[in-house]
Amino acid sequence: MSKWLHSGRRRDICFLLAAAADGELRGQQLKTRLESHYDDRLEPKSFYGSLSALVDAGIVEKRTEGLHDVYALTDAGERRMRDHADWVGACLDTGGESA
Repeated sequence: MSKWLHSGRRRDICFLLAAAADGELRGQQLKTRLESHYDDRLEPKSFYGSLSALVDAGIVEKRTEGLHDVYALTDAGERRMRDHADWVGACLDTGGESA
């Protein structure tokens, strides 16, 4: 597994972006959805640090739209998410034997 997936928060951010209707979300939308999933408040510094790490790794792209930063998976990020989803599915199908 590549280093960017070691963090569950980073994986969850990528899954939220992959599931977004138009493939992108504003930073605050991502944070709100993640907080709703975790049922806990995330510190902005920590959350945006995770996003920055994904941008620096080339997994997520960031663009500015008006006053908001908008995030989307890159092609490389999309491939890695698909590979990870396939691996998770295979683990669930085989009871973890392929892990």
